[in-house]
Amino acid sequence: MSVMIKVGMADLNVCAAPEALTTLGLGSCVGIVLYDSSTKTAGMVHVMLPDSTKIKNNENVAKFADTGIDALIGKLISIGANRNRLIAKIAGGAQMFAFNSNNDMLRIGERNTEASKLKLQSLGIRILAEDTGLDYGRTIEFYPETGQLYIKSVGKPLKIL
Repeated sequence: MSVMIKVGMADLNVCAAPEALTTLGLGSCVGIVLYDSSTKTAGMVHVMLPDSTKIKNNENVAKFADTGIDALIGKLISIGANRNRLIAKIAGGAQMFAFNSNNDMLRIGERNTEASKLKLQSLGIRILAEDTGLDYGRTIEFYPETGQLYIKSVGKPLKIL
């Protein structure tokens, strides 16, 4: 059985098989997994906001899509991952409250997903799979041994990406 390493909100961590990573309660937040299948190393960041440049108090790099992904790559390389082999899987970015508005502050899930994708694209990291949007929260677990991302949601069947 693998050791499960928890990643909190606005937090990031890395591991190598047989360890695994999990983050709970992704609502509008996005969980981004970066993975090197050759070394079976992986990292996960739980981002809350799309863009660190729009916020004054932005010391916590893991809180933002732009800085969190960069920090995660650095940590992954430090445990032996190859930057050129990294691939991504993402989940979360839900619209947790029903409303009719184009107010950007309310569209935070969508903006987190968008920012995460743009950042990965700018770094040349391919997104292999995603489970984003809709209106429910997710808990995710990633197993570097198999490269599988388990997505658990209340009242929904288990998804494996």
